Amino acid sequence: MNEQEELFMEFWSVFSDAVGIVGVFLLLVAYYLLSAGKWSAQTLKYQLFNFFGAGCILFSLFFHWNTSAVIIEIAWMMIGVVGMYRIWRART
Repeated sequence: MNEQEELFMEFWSVFSDAVGIVGVFLLLVAYYLLSAGKWSAQTLKYQLFNFFGAGCILFSLFFHWNTSAVIIEIAWMMIGVVGMYRIWRART
């Protein structure tokens, strides 16, 4: 691998770490606000924080593979989709 390719790979590694950290922050904020009674699990914002948080972590995992973490983040996103669907159905 030449120097330009190494720099390219290093950029994506650092960028994916940053995106993953944003995802962790989103999940932790959502869980804290739920536990503190500030948010309800039946709100769209809670479900969106969980969905995008898991998505950000999943993005980072494609650059730093961990099979068990990928499985849990996919499941977390699917649970978020179910929650968002239920909220949408209740509003229509």
